[in-house]
Amino acid sequence: MSTETFPTGRPADRLREGDTKVPPGSSAAARKAGGMAGWIDDRTSAAKGVNYLLRKVFPDHWSFMLGEIAMYSLIICLISGALLTLWFVPSAGQIVYDGSYVPLRGQTVSEAYASTLDISFDIPGGLLVRQIHHWAALMFVVGLTVHMFRVFFTGAFRKPRELNWVIGAVLALLAAIEGFAGYSLPDDLLSGTGLRAMEGFVQTAPVIGSYLAYGIFGGPFPGEAIIPRLYSAHVLLLPAIIVGLFTAHIILVAVNKHTQFPGPGRTNDNVVGYRVMPVYAAKAGGFFFIVFGIIALISALFTINPIWAYGPYDPSPVTAGSQPDWYMGAYDGALRLLPGWLEFEIFGNTLSLNIALGALVLLPLVYIVIGVYPFVERWVTGDTGEHHLLDRPRNNPTRTGIGMAGIVAYSVFLFASGNDIMAIKLGMSINDLTRFFQIGLFLFPPLAFIVTKRICLSLQRHDRELALHSRESGRIIRGADGSFHERHDALTDRERWILVQHEPVKPLELSPDVDENGVARPVALKERLRAKLSHFYFKDAVNPVTPAELAAAHHDGHQAEEIEAPFDYEGIEGTQDHGPGDGGHGADTDADSSIGSASRVRE
Repeated sequence: MSTETFPTGRPADRLREGDTKVPPGSSAAARKAGGMAGWIDDRTSAAKGVNYLLRKVFPDHWSFMLGEIAMYSLIICLISGALLTLWFVPSAGQIVYDGSYVPLRGQTVSEAYASTLDISFDIPGGLLVRQIHHWAALMFVVGLTVHMFRVFFTGAFRKPRELNWVIGAVLALLAAIEGFAGYSLPDDLLSGTGLRAMEGFVQTAPVIGSYLAYGIFGGPFPGEAIIPRLYSAHVLLLPAIIVGLFTAHIILVAVNKHTQFPGPGRTNDNVVGYRVMPVYAAKAGGFFFIVFGIIALISALFTINPIWAYGPYDPSPVTAGSQPDWYMGAYDGALRLLPGWLEFEIFGNTLSLNIALGALVLLPLVYIVIGVYPFVERWVTGDTGEHHLLDRPRNNPTRTGIGMAGIVAYSVFLFASGNDIMAIKLGMSINDLTRFFQIGLFLFPPLAFIVTKRICLSLQRHDRELALHSRESGRIIRGADGSFHERHDALTDRERWILVQHEPVKPLELSPDVDENGVARPVALKERLRAKLSHFYFKDAVNPVTPAELAAAHHDGHQAEEIEAPFDYEGIEGTQDHGPGDGGHGADTDADSSIGSASRVRE
């Protein structure tokens, strides 16, 4: 059965079948928008920059969303904080509370505390906005911290992104200070206790401590100046600096181009991903509303900072159960672990290092160490090249071990900040818990470094075996001579590329002790230190498979396990990539087995 189609319409229409169709003109609204865009461009010359940004390519990987979570949480903080400023009264002046919360009616409280209660109980939706603001602030610090973990463990801080890493470290420090200033504003018992602790910390600064505390609080504690000053810092000064640094961070990402994970077709000279318009912008916009929805859901279901339960600040009823937010808890834990004998007198003055070291030194020291790490690693390794491809954490075991040791050390401090709660809930001695954490501070971080490094080295050795001998199939093949061999399934090009794409490394060598004339050559202490640190970084390096090793493994077939070519990366050119081996009895061959070997091996 067949069908035949007859032309429809008027007979004259068939005479115009070959005519070129003229596309319809733009709508009136589109012409108006285009005219407005042209008007703006004539006066700002912004079209070129906007076009560059809209055509910018961003790679697609789930870990890149961590930085977006921090950015979107910051936006939510700014919006919700702007709403709260409409009703919050930043004053320590005393008034009699007469609001909706009955248990506190008739009590004398500060205007800051009363206005926060009014926002929570009398303003429609006010409590939800407060909750969103606080949870978004916590999410911002969490997102920023985990984003820095991703950047550190993948080596995304290397040249040319050292400046961006420093900006990130400063942002993390400012975020912690901004959070402390924010939850100190309501002037409740918990925040007042935190301010009282801060005043004591400041006083431990040698020589200038008491003067500095007097200047911050505008007189004896608590005074009436601290709430307005914290409000100005929390609402104006710190947000302006954070937004400025965040903007600079994003601009540098666009200028330096985004890093990407290694894979076929991805090099230091390109970026594989989606342009901002329309794909990436649509995905980013949708992800913003997902983040906002999750924060709103958490805020609606889980109460945080219930100031009505704490009551207004009063120095007399301070209890042992007060705890700061998690990002400040580690420094509280450091205070609990420092021994008392660090307080002593010198020239008639008391020097309280048992408090100053944990409260004043540790906080900036952590972020200083984080900020300078890229420069230290660059000096130790001698790596001065640009890097746009990310490392797999296993391919840099020492850096990964250092990162895990730092996380474990911070965790010890954080858990130590709750030693009193643990002692009460678990029925244990607080002195025993404190001693356990003190010992753990020196034991657990080195142990974490060793374990992490050994795991990374084991994974690297497994990658070498996989690249050399492919994947074990479990199928046994009998050869013509009667021998039995296991068949190995060939890897795909992408799988093999990931295993062999990273650069070989080796420790730096010291220059000879004598020159060409036999005269003793003094070696600078700096050079000796660099050589020792380089040995620490690379002494156990498991380098990627060379083309010679791959060729030997493919050529021998079933006896490949016994063949190991020497580690010789020098003088290997791209034209020396091996072709598929002819194999032995029962050996697998793959015509694409040489993918990626030349581009990763350099002199």
